[in-house]
Amino acid sequence: MNTLRVSTLRSSTAGAFALVASLALPASASAAAVDGRFQAPDVDYGALAPLFAASGGALAVLVVGLLAGKFVRRVVVPTATAAGALAVIVATVAGWQPGRASATLAGTLVVDAPTLAVALVAAVAALVAVALAVAGGRVASGRAWRSAGPAEWSALLLVSVAGMIMLAGATSLVTLFVGVELLSIPLYVLCASDLRRRSSLEAGLKYLIVGSVGSATLLFGLALIYGATGATTFDAIAGAIGSRVTTSDALLLTGLGLALVGLAFKASVAPFHQWTPDVYQGAPTAVTAFMAVATKAAALVALVRLLGTALPSLDDVWVPALATLAVVTTVIGNVGALGQRSLKRMLAWSGVGQAGYMLVAVAAGGRSGVEALVFYLAAYALMNLAAFAVVAYREERGGLGDDIETLRGLGRERPAVAWAMTLSMLALAGFPGTVGFLGKFTLIDAAVEGGVTWLGIVIVVGSMISLGYYLRVVAAIWMLREATKPTVGTAGSPAAVAPAAGGSPEADSAGRRLAAILAVALAAAVVAAFAWPDPLFEIARDAGSALVLPR
Repeated sequence: MNTLRVSTLRSSTAGAFALVASLALPASASAAAVDGRFQAPDVDYGALAPLFAASGGALAVLVVGLLAGKFVRRVVVPTATAAGALAVIVATVAGWQPGRASATLAGTLVVDAPTLAVALVAAVAALVAVALAVAGGRVASGRAWRSAGPAEWSALLLVSVAGMIMLAGATSLVTLFVGVELLSIPLYVLCASDLRRRSSLEAGLKYLIVGSVGSATLLFGLALIYGATGATTFDAIAGAIGSRVTTSDALLLTGLGLALVGLAFKASVAPFHQWTPDVYQGAPTAVTAFMAVATKAAALVALVRLLGTALPSLDDVWVPALATLAVVTTVIGNVGALGQRSLKRMLAWSGVGQAGYMLVAVAAGGRSGVEALVFYLAAYALMNLAAFAVVAYREERGGLGDDIETLRGLGRERPAVAWAMTLSMLALAGFPGTVGFLGKFTLIDAAVEGGVTWLGIVIVVGSMISLGYYLRVVAAIWMLREATKPTVGTAGSPAAVAPAAGGSPEADSAGRRLAAILAVALAAAVVAAFAWPDPLFEIARDAGSALVLPR
């Protein structure tokens, strides 16, 4: 009797594994039970090195954080975190081979140039975020790093990097959703990591609620796509459309629409951007800088892979939809930024407008569209991180927080930092001499080549509108009069931000110096990338070769 029960249990377990494998793995790898034994999928561990570096770094930081002492918290933990991010960069560069696309995890994840490009952007953003977080003193991001726990904060950051890598390389509906959640859940906590500030807790709660709605919408859309095609891998979905299901199938089109909306939430695409200004302003500056750059890169590359690999035959549906979203996002983002006094809110609205520019590349399609998107994502990372480094340098100076008023007199007081912010603003506006100019040029060129020249004109119009707020920041920097404290209750006023506790003048000075060094270095990279853009163009060309959108 016992033998019969054990045999039945084994058969049931094997059957359950077979069912799960048949849903989550491609047909070629879903021969789950052979002679009653489960066959493990093939895994290319070498290709997964960037993912292992990020997740392994997170575990290492947690273990190191168990040690007691101020030296561990202030030196060892941030050093281990930076080492984890650097390990991702090293693994990415070492594994970069033009034309190489390593499918792993039974074909549910591919490590190619677009995936590695996102890994590179996310790792660099994580390095900057760690540097801003440990700046200490009166910088709000340093306070959040201390109050939430250095090891826990840092581990969540690296886990989010791992989620971004998985999301960018996902070639299965299951892997796509796992990547979204692995990216998002740590960010919900990080946004609320400044436990002594009500605005940070509010930002975390808002992002949790709205992000959960976006994730649920995405999941529902992916489920409908699976229901219509009967497949979860992108290649199988593409093969099912036209043979098993028509391109006009209502279930399939509804799934496409919901999936677009879900990813639009993550990329801050209007009209699904409502959470962005409040969350960016309330979250610690280090977290805002990281998520403003890396989340957008991972979400947009995942969108391109989903549309270009799984749903290319529906391009007559999603191209007009993306073109419309590009126009709406560009206008709403740039117009919304015009009236902002908070630098972080202004950069949030600016990020919405920048997402509109990037959608132009996706709508343009073809290889040139992917190349333009990847190039602009890399350029946007440099420009935006430089701006947030200056924000971290100046915030809470004299109680001004992140108000634009805090920049007044910066040109006379700290010329190097002033030039860093100036170059960042000019680059975001697309001025010649900066990598932002090359980025917008590639976007417009892709629009013309893709037959949607009118979207290139939209980029030009959006850039003209953006001068109204980018140049306002530049004007404030170079005005000679000293900053004045804004009236309590004005838009973007930091009056609700409590002063930092426990910050010594020495720590404040050291933290400000670190933020200043970061800002100057990133601004120099903005100019250097214009003078020598070949490395970024090589990355973009490799990405365009690996992933092509229909035109």
